Amino acid sequence: MGYTVPDMPHPFDPLTPSEIEAAITTVKKAHGDVLFHVVSLQEPRKAEMTAWLAAPDTAPRPKRVAEVTVIAPGGRVYDGLVDLTEPRITAWELLDGQQPIITMEELQLVEHVVRKDPKVIEQCIISGIAPEDMHKVYCDPWTIGYDERFGSSVRLQQALMYYRPDVDNCQYQYPLDFCPIYDADRGEIIAIDIPKVHRPLSKAPPMDYHPAAIEKRGGYRTDLKPINITQPYGVSFKATGREIEWQSWKFHVGFNYREGIVLNNITFNDKGTVRPIFYRLSLAEMVVPYGNPEHPHHRKHALDQGEYGAGYMTNSLSLGCDCKGAIHYLDAHFPTRTGGLRTIKNAICIHEEDAGILFKHTDFRDESAIVTRARKLVIQHIFTAANYEYIVAWIFHQDGTIQLEVKLTGILNTYAMDPDEDTLGWGTQVYPGVNAHNHQHLFCLRIDANVDGPENTVFVSDAVPSDAPVGSPENPYGNAFYNRRTKLATAAAAATDYSGATSRTWEIANTNKLNPFSGKPVSYKLVSREVPRLLPKEGSLVWKRAPFTRHAVHVTPYKDDQLYPAGKHVPQTSGTTPVGLAAWLSPTSTDTDTGTTAADDISVENTDIVLWHTFGLTHFPAPEDFPVMPAEPATLLLRPRHFFAGNPALDVPPSFASVPSELARRAAGAGAEAEEEVQKLGDGVRLG
Repeated sequence: MGYTVPDMPHPFDPLTPSEIEAAITTVKKAHGDVLFHVVSLQEPRKAEMTAWLAAPDTAPRPKRVAEVTVIAPGGRVYDGLVDLTEPRITAWELLDGQQPIITMEELQLVEHVVRKDPKVIEQCIISGIAPEDMHKVYCDPWTIGYDERFGSSVRLQQALMYYRPDVDNCQYQYPLDFCPIYDADRGEIIAIDIPKVHRPLSKAPPMDYHPAAIEKRGGYRTDLKPINITQPYGVSFKATGREIEWQSWKFHVGFNYREGIVLNNITFNDKGTVRPIFYRLSLAEMVVPYGNPEHPHHRKHALDQGEYGAGYMTNSLSLGCDCKGAIHYLDAHFPTRTGGLRTIKNAICIHEEDAGILFKHTDFRDESAIVTRARKLVIQHIFTAANYEYIVAWIFHQDGTIQLEVKLTGILNTYAMDPDEDTLGWGTQVYPGVNAHNHQHLFCLRIDANVDGPENTVFVSDAVPSDAPVGSPENPYGNAFYNRRTKLATAAAAATDYSGATSRTWEIANTNKLNPFSGKPVSYKLVSREVPRLLPKEGSLVWKRAPFTRHAVHVTPYKDDQLYPAGKHVPQTSGTTPVGLAAWLSPTSTDTDTGTTAADDISVENTDIVLWHTFGLTHFPAPEDFPVMPAEPATLLLRPRHFFAGNPALDVPPSFASVPSELARRAAGAGAEAEEEVQKLGDGVRLG
């Protein structure tokens, strides 16, 4: 349908390259040579933004403001704000004992340092690597998580060590049994964690996944025929800058260094009435805790978005490989650490896909039938967090459903093991000498609700049998069951967990507006079935650092800048001082609007709320996951319930339709005219 470039950035648009450069220039002018870790849009204050959205021609346009985080000489960390209209610095704060997000440049430095460090070389020799082969040694730098030996004032990374006999080999099949600690401020290794019993380097032959290796093992399958995806008349969506319109949906596609894709101002045109549904949707945080209790593996619980940034780690997508069909791409722009500009081409792909059957019914009496095929709109990005790839797809459906799907692929994080070593249940030997530890992938979805307006309430919904016993007047045959809805009126009550036994869902409802037929509040239902609980115990390091994992759902009153459930600056937090959700709901934190101090007193009823949902997968590795893992999905739905007066997708043209009267006319000899009449119903409609 076309793409239009607006005259000026939408207030929700990410910073443009020129705006990033203006912010950097302003900071350098005031503070000299600093290292830039964040230069990103500070999203408009919600009150200002909603006023502008309601009256863009008359209301003041929200200012463009850059959020900046830098490291100054001496390791001093500052947060700042730059008003881009002038430009000028409007806020500048020195942070105590906090470490900002780790940049790609920092990660790439570590490998060069470990190869030259004498103590690392010594450990490599002990492992069976010749000194002249240090160029074959690799590492995946991770933030250290938290280590009480060093605290948070020194900026640290831990180097997970590997070896490649050949440059094209998969390094994860040759893990090394020690872990250097890298001081980013000094640019050197300050410690090495070494096990009591040193495991030698594996001598197993390589098992690689690149074409030459596959050909050597017998070659690729030869019985696959091409599938071609074409849209000869173009796409069915319209893009105006970063605003997308498709099948009654309208929304804005943002992107930032940390969350990746951010969707704003999501509305649905319900027969001429534009109805708000969500103000903002994003994947706000994630954590990957590993289950081996041996030191130093307890430190392996990457909060990838807060520690490295899903945006910073995003891939440049390729047509035909990452995305199929007619694709609309959006680029991403970020600062370099030294104050330059980095562009990721094709960071986001937007495209339509066939989605199978939308609805169908056949009357068994005469075989009259209707079938309507669905399509979906996919907004996708892919980021690589060291060994793992995460394919994040926001999917819009024609029936008013929004789906979030995260696919996991890439390579298992591995560790060395002796031949026939007992993994003690904490991992699996997936290849000789390769121990893949048990782990979880837990994601936090942030839902800034706006269901028919900002006054929303969350209900937990459980499918339960009647309390009345069999044979009672209320339940004489014992077959009664119903939907038990429980209002979550306070933040404390809203901290709830998933129950598969009751098919638990959560409803975000506007109790001020009722469906004309059911008489129930209009709502959107969170349907999420892949909701494992955090397996590390309460009080563990990861439990303290990732408070969003303590329950499947939390609900908080909306506040500007409460965006990140594990805190704003995540690297090296100890969790001893509450951060993120734990701080917002802590008895020691005060709600300045109400004066209350405990989650029990924080009302989340009939107000502007944010729902935080933790979902994901628990992974017990197996040989089928190695050397590269087939994609495994975790998905959830946001579905309309009592929101519409009927099926909102009835106006999607059917692929096939026949009705009893037409079949009767055909039987009576009027088939040609009947078929022509039915074909007029829509493109591709035919009489069966």
